[in-house]
Amino acid sequence: MTFRPSPVSRRHFLQRSALAGAASALGLKAFAEDTITLPFANGERKLAKFPGKRPLILQTSRPPQLETPFSVFNEGVITPNDAFFVRYHLANIPLSIDPDTYRLAVKGHVEKPLDLSLAELRKMDAVELVAVNQCSGNSRGFFVPRVGGGQSGNGNMGNARWRGVPLKAVLEKAGVKAGAKQVVFDGLDKPVLEKTPDFIKALDLDHAADGEVMLAYEMNGEPLPMLNGFPLRLVVPGCYGTYWVKHLSDITIIPDTLENFWMATAYRIPCTPGAAIPPGTTPAKTEPIQRFNIRSFITSLADGATLKAGQPLDVRGIAFDGGSGIREVLLSSDGGNSWGTASLGDDLGRYSFRPWTRSVVFGTPGAFELKCRAISRTGESQPLDPLWNPSGYMRNVVETVKVQVV
Repeated sequence: MTFRPSPVSRRHFLQRSALAGAASALGLKAFAEDTITLPFANGERKLAKFPGKRPLILQTSRPPQLETPFSVFNEGVITPNDAFFVRYHLANIPLSIDPDTYRLAVKGHVEKPLDLSLAELRKMDAVELVAVNQCSGNSRGFFVPRVGGGQSGNGNMGNARWRGVPLKAVLEKAGVKAGAKQVVFDGLDKPVLEKTPDFIKALDLDHAADGEVMLAYEMNGEPLPMLNGFPLRLVVPGCYGTYWVKHLSDITIIPDTLENFWMATAYRIPCTPGAAIPPGTTPAKTEPIQRFNIRSFITSLADGATLKAGQPLDVRGIAFDGGSGIREVLLSSDGGNSWGTASLGDDLGRYSFRPWTRSVVFGTPGAFELKCRAISRTGESQPLDPLWNPSGYMRNVVETVKVQVV
C-alpha cells in the first residue's frame, strides 16, 4: 500500500460517473450485433455495450450482469475499467449520483455516529491496493451436473488498483463500543418488490478492522465507474465479490451476528474439504463463503487453437489466490504427464493476478492438451478433477486448453 494525495474535481466526477442513456442501456437497445459462444451447453451469449463499458458478455439486462470476455485477461495483468465485469443482485440500481450530496452514514454500536461526505473521505489518508474481485459463481457454467444460477464462463473476475480509505480508520473515527461483533454494509441499490430482501452483508469486526478492507473511491486511477459502485464501494481483498458492496451508503456496527437472507441463507458453502459434496446430495452443514481458493489460467491460447510444429511458443497466463500469494505455476503440454515450472512476472501484491509465462515446442503434429497448475506460498494447489457443490461456487480445477499442432 502507498500513501499519496489524488484530488479529483467535481466536474471530473460527474463526467466519469454519469450513466447517460442508462434507460435504453437496460433494454434491448443495449444489444450489439455480435455474439459469443461460451464453451459449455447453451453457451451462446450476446455482447452488449452499456455506458462506460466496451461490449461485454450479457447475462441479464435488468439488473445488468456483464461478463468480461476472457481474451481481455491476455491484454495485461490489470483489467481495464471499461472491461471489468458487472454483478448486481437487485434491479433498482442508481443511475446517477451527485458526489456533492452523497453521504456515508456510520452508525450503530459506536461512540460517535458519522455522516461523511465524499470530500471528507478523500481528505483522510489514502491507501492503494491491487486486488482481484471475483464473483462466487465465476465459471458456474462448467459445473457438471449443471446447477442453478447465472451460467457464466471464466470472466466474472477482474484485477484492479483500488484507492480509498482503510475501513479501520473510519471505524476508529466513529469509536467502536466494547462488545461490537460485526460490521454491516448496505448500498444504494434496492429491491423492486417489498418482499425481496435488501442486499446487506456483514464482516466480523476483526476482519473489517484489519487495515486492508477498504472504502474505495478510485479504480485504476479514475473514479469508480457507475456500474462498479460509484462513488464508494467496499473492497475486501482475497474474498469473493459478494462482500464488495457497491454504492456504499450505510455502515452499521452491531453487537451480534447478522442473520438476514444474504448471510444466513445465500452465499453459503458446504463445511467439507474443498467445499465439495457428491452431486445430488445435501450438505450436513454450511458456512458463509469467504476467501478465494487458488486458481490459474492460460490466457494466450484459446481452446481449439491451431499451432505449428517445431516453433517455440511462449504460453502466458495468470494465477491468484485468497492472499497467500503465488509461489509457483506449473505448465504441462502433454495432458498432465509431465510438468515444467513457469517464470513468474511482476508481483503487484499478494491479492493481485500474478502473470506467468513458459516457452514450449511441439515437435510433432497432433492433438495436445495444455494444463496449468498454481501453488500458493502456503502449499495450496488446484485439484486435477473438478469439485462440485449445489450452488456452483469456487470452481478451481486445473484448467485445460486443447490445441491442434500441424
